[in-house]
Amino acid sequence: MEDIKTKKTTAKQAAKYFEAVGRRKTSVARVRLFTSVKSEIKVNDKNAEDYFPTQELMHIIHEALKKAKTKKFKVSVKINGGGIHSQAEALRHGISRALVKADLELKDSLKKAGLLTRDPRMKERRKFGLKKARKAPQWKKR
Repeated sequence: MEDIKTKKTTAKQAAKYFEAVGRRKTSVARVRLFTSVKSEIKVNDKNAEDYFPTQELMHIIHEALKKAKTKKFKVSVKINGGGIHSQAEALRHGISRALVKADLELKDSLKKAGLLTRDPRMKERRKFGLKKARKAPQWKKR
């Protein structure tokens, strides 16, 4: 009986993770960092290389992990909303926040790199009487 309890607690300790949310425009990324032997990133149950096909997007994702220079992590992510570039930046923001939860000493280096700041720029809403947010219909005096 006692052996079963100890096995359950060790399994729970092994599955410990650090969770954070990253946002950019309308994209939201829920990130979980697991301590692991090798680095691996799963995005919506796919490999990151499959989800983000270009080198630029992969560079954006790995930027926070490169700045950390710490032990390897297995990253599990659920992303929704926005475009693919916005999702990559939301993922970077979420990974940065989770790294700070894992190791508080990383906060200064990540903050200097600008990875902990949420980019607040969003699309401006459309106003009535206008075609878009600021584009007005052509005006003719005569």
